[in-house]
Amino acid sequence: MVLEFTNIEELVRIASQAKENAYCPYSNFRVGAALVTESGEIYTGCNVENACYPVGNCAERTAIVKAVSEGHRSFKAIAVITDKAAKIMPCGLCRQSLIEFSKDLVVYIASVDLTFRVTTLSELLPHGFTAEDLN
Repeated sequence: MVLEFTNIEELVRIASQAKENAYCPYSNFRVGAALVTESGEIYTGCNVENACYPVGNCAERTAIVKAVSEGHRSFKAIAVITDKAAKIMPCGLCRQSLIEFSKDLVVYIASVDLTFRVTTLSELLPHGFTAEDLN
């Protein structure tokens, strides 16, 4: 899993900075994400909760929406971080949202101390439902 984007630690720091903007008065569970497009641009996201819980949005999906709204449709990596010592994986909804754009996405899961684990989206969602399944 070699990524052309060479400064992974900086990507994790960017995700950590995005986490600072999280709006999570109900769960107090801050999440930040930094998504790298094929062209090397980085889009950040944080989780945004709502009193009507299903209306909230995860950090990963916030980053996806920002990037797609700017015309990007292909991504090569994402860093995700929480305030926890454990490395918390993206939820199922985020995994499904990410696979829409990149089955080969490299995923960096970071803990509060900025250490990270490297995995891939295909490892996190091995039999994901994609547009190919509609044909």
